[in-house]
Amino acid sequence: MAPGLLTCWMEEWKMSKQFKKNKIVIIKINNMRSRILCAGFLFFSVNIFAQENKMTLKQCIDTALKNNIPVKQAGFQADAAAVNVKQAKANLLPDLNAGFGYGLNQGRNVDPLTNNYINQQLSSSNVNLSSGITLFNGMRLQNLIKQNNFAYSAFQMDLQQSKDNLTLNVILAYLQVLSNNDVLETGRAQAEVTKKQVERMSILVKEGASANYLLADLKGQLANEQIAIINSSTALQQSKLSLCQLMNKEYNSELQLEKTGVELPAEVYASTATEVYQNALQNFALIKANDLKVKSADKAINVSRAGFFPRITLVGNVGSNYSSLAQSLTPTNITEIQTGSYVVIGGNQNAVLRKQQNFDAYKTGYAKQLNNNLGTFVGINMQIPLFNGFQTKNNIKLATINFKNTQLDADNAKLLLKQNVEQAHLNMTASYEKYKVLTEQVLNFEESFRAAEVRFNTGVINSAEYLITKNNLDRAKINLTQAKYEYNFRVQVLDFYKND
Repeated sequence: MAPGLLTCWMEEWKMSKQFKKNKIVIIKINNMRSRILCAGFLFFSVNIFAQENKMTLKQCIDTALKNNIPVKQAGFQADAAAVNVKQAKANLLPDLNAGFGYGLNQGRNVDPLTNNYINQQLSSSNVNLSSGITLFNGMRLQNLIKQNNFAYSAFQMDLQQSKDNLTLNVILAYLQVLSNNDVLETGRAQAEVTKKQVERMSILVKEGASANYLLADLKGQLANEQIAIINSSTALQQSKLSLCQLMNKEYNSELQLEKTGVELPAEVYASTATEVYQNALQNFALIKANDLKVKSADKAINVSRAGFFPRITLVGNVGSNYSSLAQSLTPTNITEIQTGSYVVIGGNQNAVLRKQQNFDAYKTGYAKQLNNNLGTFVGINMQIPLFNGFQTKNNIKLATINFKNTQLDADNAKLLLKQNVEQAHLNMTASYEKYKVLTEQVLNFEESFRAAEVRFNTGVINSAEYLITKNNLDRAKINLTQAKYEYNFRVQVLDFYKND
């Protein structure tokens, strides 16, 4: 092979090798980019999924208010009450009605234009426009407006009460999820401590430095704590299900709740039961709704009493009619016709003539007849109730009974409110005292457990003594977690009654 060809071949081989190497690098880079893109997409998807599964207290409340069916129904009732108010006000306006009729008569009938009997086919029509306005009816319309205004305001308060009730239930369910989640985390932390002891004891038993029964005790304790974790996990999912049902959403087992915005009070509730009750009387939507319903029922009595007063109305009417027999006459020529009489002149009888105006007759058109026959009427009507089978009297009695019953409902609501506030305040006080005691108890048991763990690890005490100390601390921590949220529950209920 010539030296020139060999040199060219060597150069080509080096370039080919370098190309393959670069190709491999390119492929590796492309694979790396694909992996980065896939990892980024996976991270992005997981992040979106986590955001969808994470909710704040405000989001839960807004979702529940948006989706809750009873709240929507209460809103529709308020909307219907608003329509009743508009209609009650519109009753003060005059009415306006138009009428039209067209018919075909055969045989003996009355001509609507001449009021004479005829015996031939006739088509007729009439149109009218009438209006009337009530001038006086015992203030019935005015009292009806007031009655519906009070009823509308009451329905608005009922709607607000429905929203408040739902909001409170969502808050309590939200706190229950957080409470169960904290209990679950506490249980897992407790199990992790026991698991480490089991691992440590297993090594000691294998090395013959400890008895096997100590390992068995710790394994039994670990099994108990694992069962407690299962129970806590079930309770957590059950509370998530309750919260999802309140929001009218599909159950989401991966739902995560934010603790931001959920304050756990550490001080005793400042207001007394009497102060809470007095605030509730002023601000609680249910109390306002009942007071408005009493006022509405009172106006209903005045509406019924209007039946004893006369009703005075101003009425007006514009009308016209049409008949197919109507004709219009147009004068043409004048002719002389014999009257049937005669006069004798010169012994000759001469007929007496008279002049007669001749006419051309043609049917009058529909529109022209309506214009020609147009008539109006204006008048005042008075209807005086003399006897209507005691209907008005009995309506007043029924309205009075309903008014008294509504008053009793309002009084009973206030009584129940007072009882509920007193009970809620008593529960709050008891839960706060329990919370303080458990806080101190956890501190003491933590100190006791630290000492017991050191002594157990050095072999000073046996497993039974160690497990007793650990169980005391574990129970105290779980009780403290539950007491902390229970106290918050009680505070939320009192704030609900105060409508803060």
